[in-house]
Amino acid sequence: MDCCVIPLRHGGLSLVQTTDFFYPLVEDPYMMGKIACANVLSDLYAMGITECDNMLMLLSVSQKMNDKDRERVMPLMIRGFRDAAEEGGTSVTGGQTVINPWIIIGGVASVVCQPNDFILPDGAVPGDVLVLTKPLGTQVAVNAHQWLEQPDRWNKIKLVITKQEVKEAYQEAMFSMATLNRTAAGLMHKFQAHAATDVTGFGLLGHANNLATQQRNDVAFVIHNLPIIAKMAAVSKACGNIFNLVQGTSSETSGGLLVCLPREQAAKFCSEMKSQSLGAGGQGAWIIGIVEKGDRRARIIDKPRIIEVPPRGSQVANQDNNSASPLPGPNLS
Repeated sequence: MDCCVIPLRHGGLSLVQTTDFFYPLVEDPYMMGKIACANVLSDLYAMGITECDNMLMLLSVSQKMNDKDRERVMPLMIRGFRDAAEEGGTSVTGGQTVINPWIIIGGVASVVCQPNDFILPDGAVPGDVLVLTKPLGTQVAVNAHQWLEQPDRWNKIKLVITKQEVKEAYQEAMFSMATLNRTAAGLMHKFQAHAATDVTGFGLLGHANNLATQQRNDVAFVIHNLPIIAKMAAVSKACGNIFNLVQGTSSETSGGLLVCLPREQAAKFCSEMKSQSLGAGGQGAWIIGIVEKGDRRARIIDKPRIIEVPPRGSQVANQDNNSASPLPGPNLS
C-alpha cells in the first residue's frame, strides 16, 4: 500500500504513516519544497485520508554548495515545504538535516485514524471506471526544459515544439507537481471510491499494475485514454521514446491519484474535481479506462487516445478541457 496502517492499542484507532524523499528536479527552490511536501502527503491522500496530524522534514544539504548559495537556497526549500504542509492543514514539527554530496528533500507524514477515515485500496469490481486526477508528462516536461540549454538534445525535438511551449509545459508540470491531491481524497469518500493509488516513480502503468495486484476480486484494469501535458507525447516520440510516456512507464513526480469509482459516480467525480480544482491550482480529472473481470493486471490498449492537456495560462487552456472524457467502444456511453 501507499502507507503503512498500524492498529493502535487504544479504541480501534490506527496510525497511518508514510515517508518519501528525492533530489531536486526544478530550478525554483521554493517550488521544490512545495513539490516534496505534496509528494509525501499524496500517499495519505491515495487512501482517502484528508487530514494529517504531523509532518517531519528530511533535508540533506550539499557539501558542494558555498555558504552564499546554501543560505539562499535551503531556506526557500524549507519555506516551500512548510507552506505546502500548512495548505494541507498540518505543520512541520521536526525532522533531520544532514550534510551530503547531494541536495535531498522529503519528509514523514503521520495521522491517527478511525476505520472510516481511510479507504483500503482493494475493493475494485468489474464495471468500475478508472479516473486520473493530474495529467501525465512531468518527467518529459522537466527534461525538455533542461534541453533548451543543450543544443544536441534540443535539435531532436525542435521540430515538434517551440521554446515557448517548452517553457509553458515546464511551468504546468511544476505547478501540477506542487498541487495537493487533497481535493481528490475528499471526493473519494463522497463518490464511494473502491480503491486508489498515486502515480509517481513507476509511471501510470506501473502503479496501475501494483494496484490491480492488490484487489480482492479477480479484476483487470484496461486504460484507453492518456491525459498528457500538451506536446509532451510528441516530444517523447521525437527523442526516440526514451521515456516510454505513451507506454505508461514514464516516471511522474507528485502525480495524480488513480481512482477506481463506480461507473455511475465517475462523471460526477470528474465534474466536481474540475469545479473545485480551479480554485486549488489543479486541472480537473479524466476518465481513462475501465475495470473488467481479469487476472489482476493492468494494460494500456495498443492505440490509446491522447488527451492534450493545455498548460494553464496558455491560450488553449481557456477553452473547455472536457474533463469527463467519454469511454471508447460500444455500449460504454
